[in-house]
Amino acid sequence: MLLLVITPGQYADCAQFESVMDRIRVPRLTCGRPRTKPDSVSADKGYSNRRTRRYLRRRGIRHVIPEKADQAANRVRRGNAGGRPPGFDRHRYKKRNTVERAINRLKTFRAVATRFDKRGYVYLGTVTAAALVIWLRS
Repeated sequence: MLLLVITPGQYADCAQFESVMDRIRVPRLTCGRPRTKPDSVSADKGYSNRRTRRYLRRRGIRHVIPEKADQAANRVRRGNAGGRPPGFDRHRYKKRNTVERAINRLKTFRAVATRFDKRGYVYLGTVTAAALVIWLRS
């Protein structure tokens, strides 16, 4: 896990995208400052919006995000004014299931799946402990 962020249940994931990306720090194997820019980002259709794509383009991060059907239909309906479809690499997108499997592994812990904890920082500690247990078992 690179970063864990706990939000209220009614928050959309895409609303937290930029704050999560800004907080990622990947330590280098040698000396030096940690990396703050990933090589690429793979996300599901929930992140398919102009704001997310613009943010990634501005930071120079390659991304694989499928386009929603309604967005594609609107783009086609607008004709030349709709612009080009965003690039999509199916082969790279297939590797995104690693993230889904990691989330499913976290949810095998009952305390993570049901969220009995009332306070966010306590739940974050529970999720962090579950992630550590998974990491130590592998």
